[in-house]
Amino acid sequence: MYFLSEMEHKLLIHKLLPTAREVGVNPELRGWNWHQAPLKPYYDEKAPMYAICSKYCPTDRDIYLSQVKKAKPQLNYDVTLGKILHGVVSDSLQALIGGEPIEFERWWENVRWEGLAGDREELKGKARLVWQYVTGLCHARTLQVASEQPYMARRDVLATSMPFLVEHKISGALLGLSDILSLDCYDYLHSIMFDLKVEAKREDWHRLSPVGYAMVFESVHEVPIDVCCTLYVSFKEGKVLVNKDLFFANNDLRSWWIEERDRKLEIIAQKKDPGTPNACGESCIYRKSCRGD
Repeated sequence: MYFLSEMEHKLLIHKLLPTAREVGVNPELRGWNWHQAPLKPYYDEKAPMYAICSKYCPTDRDIYLSQVKKAKPQLNYDVTLGKILHGVVSDSLQALIGGEPIEFERWWENVRWEGLAGDREELKGKARLVWQYVTGLCHARTLQVASEQPYMARRDVLATSMPFLVEHKISGALLGLSDILSLDCYDYLHSIMFDLKVEAKREDWHRLSPVGYAMVFESVHEVPIDVCCTLYVSFKEGKVLVNKDLFFANNDLRSWWIEERDRKLEIIAQKKDPGTPNACGESCIYRKSCRGD
């Protein structure tokens, strides 16, 4: 799932990394400068990453409802599919990386359905397709690495063929975020921060999440991350489609993330209701709390 194709690897090596080295990142915008402006949070409140990076609501009233009013979301099919497929990708990968793969049916039996919505058979079919896709790719990469390095220990084969920190737990407290965050994936050999989107139309603001996680990683581990990627998973005619938006985490994106954080932490700290939007999507999980319908 998080493997780079040949074309994507060329883009990384011949465009993104040279650009990052030439242009660079303003030191003030590196996560390890969390104690100084502009990264230093103005407020003591903490917020989850999805709240900072979400731009589904035109007025950000979803942030007010979820973080101030503690409104309960009503999950729909799209959100349920996203949650399940995030679990499919992370659990299958972690099992493979740990050298103890598990069967899909066994995994599916342990899915917790409380609060989820949608046709379970349809969801199961898509989950199985993604499971097969991930395990098939990983198996091929493992065989390739093992064939190229016949004296490599199994542990090293796994670490080299699947160089991913998946659902890595990390604190975002230094940047005004929740104490426990989970990275979708960090490729530690290529130093790429990934964020997974399911059945989503590409939006510019989708880049905020991986950039935010990159800055959090920098704040805790003091390791520079210059390249991020939003990974889009969708389905067509029974096939899994994977597209990647691979990009340089430049100054503009980092500044945009800081602006979003400051504005949304202000809503939370001041308990300021930004008002009901003139129009909102039917799929909004806070629609009932917001409009009462």
